[in-house]
Amino acid sequence: MADTTYQPPEQGGAMQFVDIIFLMAAIFGTMLLPVWLKFAGAATDLTKIDNPTWEKLGQTPAQAAQWVALGKDPASAHDIIQTRFNYTIDWTTLIAVAVVLFLYFFLLFRFSDSEYRDVLAEKFPEKRT
Repeated sequence: MADTTYQPPEQGGAMQFVDIIFLMAAIFGTMLLPVWLKFAGAATDLTKIDNPTWEKLGQTPAQAAQWVALGKDPASAHDIIQTRFNYTIDWTTLIAVAVVLFLYFFLLFRFSDSEYRDVLAEKFPEKRT
């Protein structure tokens, strides 16, 4: 009787290195792409205050002391303190992303199922499904 223990194909060290480089590039690319396309942090609102003081910026004396320790005065800290993120949701984009993710996982499971059945058919031809 033939050996039915599945032996996965072996991958050489060079190709493992290529895989690692590809995965790292994909991870960093997906993290940096929104920044490069100006999607990250783009939805912010800046409320301007003329002649800012720590009090007008809503900072306590302890907070003001920390800003001074960082080398900031009210004018230079103004934009940092007054910038607020705009958390409105673009429903069209959200639905589009959800659809793309659903299709990706659907195809991933579909192809994985197909490959799984191919391996089973190869190793156990007498038990075809």
